[in-house]
Amino acid sequence: MSKTLITLLVIIAVAFAYIISVYNRLIRFIEEINNNKRQIDIQLDRRYKVFESLINVVKNYMDYEKTTLKDVVALRNQAQQAVASGDEQARMAAENGISKIANGINVVFEQYPDLKANQNALQLQEEIVSTENKLAYAKQALNDSIEKYNAEKKSFFQAMVVSLFAGKLDKQFDYWQLSDQDISAKESYTVKL
Repeated sequence: MSKTLITLLVIIAVAFAYIISVYNRLIRFIEEINNNKRQIDIQLDRRYKVFESLINVVKNYMDYEKTTLKDVVALRNQAQQAVASGDEQARMAAENGISKIANGINVVFEQYPDLKANQNALQLQEEIVSTENKLAYAKQALNDSIEKYNAEKKSFFQAMVVSLFAGKLDKQFDYWQLSDQDISAKESYTVKL
């Protein structure tokens, strides 16, 4: 064989290896995003179970839990229907609604001194706060992995590989974010002393 043929074969082999490497890296990013979505699902399920437990504990103390339970169940059902239909935006809106309810639980606790003294209720309140923190972390991890994937697939050579395998590699993922209404409310928030 001539040196030209060998050089050409080496160049083709290197190009082929590079394409495989880019393909595998993008598949890893896609799987990381899918895993991060599953981690969010785990925290959402955990939050729902803690809410149910908390509501059972506080039933003796207030009527508020009836409305809260109905709201949480309705939002949870909306989220599950959105998952079944593949509507990520509706799912995120429903789950963000449950987060708002979770944030209001502390205010309710302040209104009931006996409830504040109940050890089970305090533990469940701490669990809700802990779960919301874990959920926020999981959402951040999801958004970070989506950002990393999008940056990688838009890079020059990687974009060429994506175009070759568009069905497998060119995915669109929704960032988990606050609604525009929530963002504007938080931006206009001022502390009043």
